[in-house]
Amino acid sequence: MTEAVSRPTLEAVAARAGVSRATVSRVVNGGDGVRESLVARVRQAVEELGYVPNQAARSLVTKRHDAVAVVIAEPEARVFADPFFALQLRGISKELTAHDNQLVLLLTEGRADHARVARYLAGGHVDGALVFSLHLDDPLPGLIRSAGVPTVFGGRPDWSDGSPGPVYVDSDNRGGARAAVRHLVDLGRTRIAHITGALDQTSAVDRLDGYRDVVGDTDPRLVVESDFTPGGGERAMRELLDRCPDVDAVFAANDLTALGALRVLRERGRRVPEDVAVIGFDDVLPVAEEADPPLTTVRQDIEEMGRLMARLLLRGQAGRGRGADLADPADTTVSSVILPTTLIRRASA
Repeated sequence: MTEAVSRPTLEAVAARAGVSRATVSRVVNGGDGVRESLVARVRQAVEELGYVPNQAARSLVTKRHDAVAVVIAEPEARVFADPFFALQLRGISKELTAHDNQLVLLLTEGRADHARVARYLAGGHVDGALVFSLHLDDPLPGLIRSAGVPTVFGGRPDWSDGSPGPVYVDSDNRGGARAAVRHLVDLGRTRIAHITGALDQTSAVDRLDGYRDVVGDTDPRLVVESDFTPGGGERAMRELLDRCPDVDAVFAANDLTALGALRVLRERGRRVPEDVAVIGFDDVLPVAEEADPPLTTVRQDIEEMGRLMARLLLRGQAGRGRGADLADPADTTVSSVILPTTLIRRASA
């Protein structure tokens, strides 16, 4: 067993610096009204003693917790299997760390978890929430709004509950899809299929709309709904080949779906791109580069999306204080961001 080491106290710092306890508290908690000479003495004493502020006591003074909840509306198995989420979390973590904020990860395995997440947010444990991978019938937005927590969403939300427009960060999903399908048309492909993502998510709907912008009212058999996973891509590709054996191109809703489609095409003896050209969406590395053949795909800056989500939340907190509503349309300090996408050409199309 190891003996506990006593931590330096606020009183010890005050004694070392030769100032009052109240002065140390103001300096440590970022308060105003302390002369620079005293601030320097307190900071030197803090460093010499190795003093670490008690976060609970600090929160009582500052009304802040320096912690942000990241709520992903997906089960654990999906989150840890899809590199998209890792990239977005990395961007969020980098931005929060740069501003000395902690990340609290909350996942929802099912509807029973929504109330748990709402209770946690309403309990005043965090200063704000970053929420992504929402589904169209998800109750989380309403629960979070009831909790009174400043929020930024990843991806364009879609609900009509009469609330003001939310702040969000998204990619140009529809424009990226158009670019992908136009590329297939330019290659001379005439039977272009689309394997969608889960159509209860706006990103999948936007990519389907972009596909239709280019092909128009095409054969409905060329569109098969999937779920953004490799297994879903495999199932959808088999269904496509059974429905339309003359398909000569596939635009998949994401890279993982495209990987599943490539496996089935290989099983069925279809050459890529000679017989069937394939394009994905995301440009998740190394997935896209190590596909067989390397995957032509639409690049979105996933890590930057996460970073911007965190930055917008922190900016809103700084401008309005804890407990403010980031969806207030009268406030112009933060606004939603849509990032551009780029077609990355490799060997699959």
